[in-house]
Amino acid sequence: MTGPKSKIMTGDRVRVIRGNYRDMEGSVLEVLRDEGRVRVEGVNMRKKHARPSQTDPDGGIISVVAPIHISNVMLIDSDTQESSRIRTRVEEDGTEERIAVKSGNPIPRPR
Repeated sequence: MTGPKSKIMTGDRVRVIRGNYRDMEGSVLEVLRDEGRVRVEGVNMRKKHARPSQTDPDGGIISVVAPIHISNVMLIDSDTQESSRIRTRVEEDGTEERIAVKSGNPIPRPR
């Protein structure tokens, strides 16, 4: 089963538009398509208690990035640095290009 279709990809710069982390910006670390959620760098940090293991002999309390719902983030236009809705435009050669609705600028795919 797949989740909602989204135009947000790993590596994109996004702004949180709802919730406790509103107006924070970061890059997308992971897109969880089946759950309809994304992990954004520096947003929704949670503390996790880790037992000592061979890879981490000390254990202790570590910070992890928890996912937030994909509807709570909006893609940032790289030219104007404003958040914008996204449309797709199909070129003559069949490739899709993401277009910012506010400015009409193309948004490049992240590397």
